[in-house]
Amino acid sequence: MKNKRFSGKRVACIKRIGAGLLAGSVSLLAAAAEQNDAPITPYRPSVSNSAQLPFPGQLEAEFGMLSGKSGEARRDCLPSLLKLAFSEQWGILLGGDLRVMNDDGAGARVRGMGDVNLVLKRAFVIDSDTAFGLELGVKLPTAKQAIGTEKRDYTLNGIYSKDLGDWHLDLNANVTRMGWADDGVSRWQTGLSSAFSYSLSEALGVTAEWSGTKSKGSQPQNQILLALTYSPNKRLTFDIGLSKGISATATDRAFFAGVVVPVARLF
Repeated sequence: MKNKRFSGKRVACIKRIGAGLLAGSVSLLAAAAEQNDAPITPYRPSVSNSAQLPFPGQLEAEFGMLSGKSGEARRDCLPSLLKLAFSEQWGILLGGDLRVMNDDGAGARVRGMGDVNLVLKRAFVIDSDTAFGLELGVKLPTAKQAIGTEKRDYTLNGIYSKDLGDWHLDLNANVTRMGWADDGVSRWQTGLSSAFSYSLSEALGVTAEWSGTKSKGSQPQNQILLALTYSPNKRLTFDIGLSKGISATATDRAFFAGVVVPVARLF
């Protein structure tokens, strides 16, 4: 009975927070609609980032919710990301989980803020269809120990993006130097991901992705993702989808939804 009551409270809490995020997004949209400005550059909903940067000077925000389950354990969080390009070549990303709710399935429940990720990004635009990207990021240990590792991680990520008619491809390959790892597990982690997006119409699109990580001394974590996106105009995109773990140590399944909007034109 206690688990059922907690589950109901958690769902109600997620709904309230989701409603608040939606209301905030609508407010941002109303403000953005008054401007005839550049289109947004969504990185959601895939794990893979695009090589392209947002329009220079336009601050963009991405908000979402993610609910994952592995056996009896659950993890619910509210991921967010701010993106700002200083030019067509340089930009920064600031993101993390605004709120994390962990339940190990055995009665231990933890809530709090997640870690923060700060990324410096360099884009190499070849032409209107092709771009390469390089990201140097650091994970700042802002989460409590029960949620994070309380150590810094450093990541170097290489990106290749390509428009192929109605298709768009994003390939990411990265290496992370983790600040903490289990005994016998290397602190060096490699990651690969490939995301394919297809435009069903001017407003609707689908995204499919495979992603995985591996550290020496541990089992790989691989997953597949499928999402639907809806863009009523060039300055607003909603997404909704599912991911499924395809390795023993990956999250069994997860549901996610989110929105991408411009916040302000800073320069």
